Amino acid sequence: MLGSFFQVACREKLHCKMATQLCPCGFYSDPTRECKCTPLMIQRYISKISGPLLDRIDIHIDVPAVKFKELSTDVPTESSSDIRARVTGARQQQVERFNGERDVACNAQMTPRLVRKHCVIDDASKALLERAIQKMGLSARAYDRILKVSRTIADLEKSESVHSQHISEAIQYRTLDRQFWL
Repeated sequence: MLGSFFQVACREKLHCKMATQLCPCGFYSDPTRECKCTPLMIQRYISKISGPLLDRIDIHIDVPAVKFKELSTDVPTESSSDIRARVTGARQQQVERFNGERDVACNAQMTPRLVRKHCVIDDASKALLERAIQKMGLSARAYDRILKVSRTIADLEKSESVHSQHISEAIQYRTLDRQFWL
């Protein structure tokens, strides 16, 4: 399926996934089919999702259609069980981190106070994040979301600290909101 996938995680422990096309015809950014929509049509279509709602979504990624050649390749990929083990390990690390915290069991549920405690970043990462926020016009809420996602990326890599590569990857997951929702 072509389109965007959004993962929502909020303090109320609500987790939902949302998929949407980026234009009325559904072929925007499709490498094999031409989108017939004008920029104004795309802007109108996308603007139906409010900025404040989009601001509460942690991860925005464009999911292009998979080419047949990629589906039929024999190149080994990471198995589902390996991915599951990595995710389970990261979740266990989060449960241990927040042991004793009321109503917090994972990074997505961190309060601003916990974000400041568990997402400490160095000066280079701060500068990177500051440039991204200024260039993309991101909100304070987006700042915290980027830090939470960065902490999760670090957890998946079994890293004790959040590094600039984690910040950079998390910023990439915020690009769709500024591409269309300006």
